[in-house]
Amino acid sequence: MTEKLRVDLSGAPQTMLATLYAKALDADLPNSVLHDTWARDVVARIDYDWSQTSMTPRNSPSVSLRSAHFDSWTRQFLAVHPRATVLHLGCGLDSRYFRIDPGPDVEWFDVDYPDVAALRTRLYPERAHHHVVATSVTDPGYLGDVPADRPTLVLGEGLTMYLEADDGLGLLRRVVGRFPSGELQFDAFNRLGIRSQWMNAVVRRSGSRLHWGIDGPHDILDAVPGTRLLAWVPVFESDAFSALPGAYRVVAATMNRIPGLRTMAQFHRYAFGRPA
Repeated sequence: MTEKLRVDLSGAPQTMLATLYAKALDADLPNSVLHDTWARDVVARIDYDWSQTSMTPRNSPSVSLRSAHFDSWTRQFLAVHPRATVLHLGCGLDSRYFRIDPGPDVEWFDVDYPDVAALRTRLYPERAHHHVVATSVTDPGYLGDVPADRPTLVLGEGLTMYLEADDGLGLLRRVVGRFPSGELQFDAFNRLGIRSQWMNAVVRRSGSRLHWGIDGPHDILDAVPGTRLLAWVPVFESDAFSALPGAYRVVAATMNRIPGLRTMAQFHRYAFGRPA
């Protein structure tokens, strides 16, 4: 029997365990949203008290929905740009590279803190065009090692809210200045969502803090020159809710009627550089 890998994390890195476990639970549901068998297999190899995550089969689809949305946007980008670079920021233990299974002309970079990166290399197999970068996403140094000769997708799922606004905007400006063209894709909470973080069990139990609230596309377009809005979707208006059980659809419909709550969580997509 293979010995399980002991994991001991705190703060923001610990929240990745909750999202990983949610995807593993979702994979076993009859109507799985994400079908992430990679997550299920990784969870089985980790020695951790998963009850600390607050994730259950009942609430796991709410996490998988977000990942399924960004998987779809990622596939759309790679369909148009089969020779591309993907910069997956704050990747945690997400299996997106393996779920997407991009072609050989895609160079994929998973970026996260050194302790998280070390876990990734132990839990996932090596692939020729898959690179794990052990650093903070706000460290400007690693971008110089990422090729800038092709369209670049910069993806940050579950990331922006953990950054300070100045750090996050500085990161986006460096990316737009470094790569010739591409897209920025990320999710965000508005300022009400940041103020209401005490209600978020995953954040509260990890001891982490949320900082950066984004109320809409103008917060990005006004602060990051060279960006163009492609899509802005309040999460509760996402088409993905139509595939979830009725209780989720009722919650989404209710949230959509209340100003502030309607845009508490959002999906953002921007283009930058010369259009293809």
